[in-house]
Amino acid sequence: MDHTLHTVWQQLTLWWQAAFDPVAGTLGSATAQLDMTSLLALAAALGWASGLRLYLVVFVVGLSGALGLWELPGGLQVLQHPALLVVSGALLFVEFFADKIPGLDSLWDLLNSVLRVPAGAALAAGVFGADSATMALVAALLGGTLAASSQVAKTTTRAAINTSPEPFSNVVASLAEDGLVLGALWLATHHPLVFAGVLTVVVLLAAWLTWVLLSFLRAAWHRLSRLFSASEKVA
Repeated sequence: MDHTLHTVWQQLTLWWQAAFDPVAGTLGSATAQLDMTSLLALAAALGWASGLRLYLVVFVVGLSGALGLWELPGGLQVLQHPALLVVSGALLFVEFFADKIPGLDSLWDLLNSVLRVPAGAALAAGVFGADSATMALVAALLGGTLAASSQVAKTTTRAAINTSPEPFSNVVASLAEDGLVLGALWLATHHPLVFAGVLTVVVLLAAWLTWVLLSFLRAAWHRLSRLFSASEKVA
């Protein structure tokens, strides 16, 4: 069964590469000659994006490597394995819809919060693999920290959005996160210095927004508590 799956996947890969060889060559060269700045940018992008959409990151990066669109660093080539692509694709399918349903999105975030930070650290470390243990550790710390920051910002934002009864804001926020993840991966591999500047601004804005939303949620909780207390006294 595993041999058959590999054979089918190889045939699909060969077909794709034959059809889109010019594009694959262009994008492949973009990641084949990464310098230290580009590698750090990629590690940061993988970590930060994992805090928002872990399964989207794993699936897109793995599929791009398997199809020859990106030449992945050695430590990330495991993402190209067909079995991992099937699993991450299935989880991405579930997350795509779960993340857009009010209430369920916050529950999904809670369940996946234990995975996103360590996975972000592992993906960032995988950029350097075993070639440089020191840089892999630096990348892991960077990726884990960025994953935690984006995870906290996402969770806080969704909690605030869920105080509104209409479902459209959840869909808009979820689609925006999808776009941010894909944009971050593209920008990091094509314009790493620009990505570094944009990421710095985004992280600072996310920290400020998280603080504001936490204040809002605390105020909303106090108002709700006073409302229930008043109702109990009347009863």
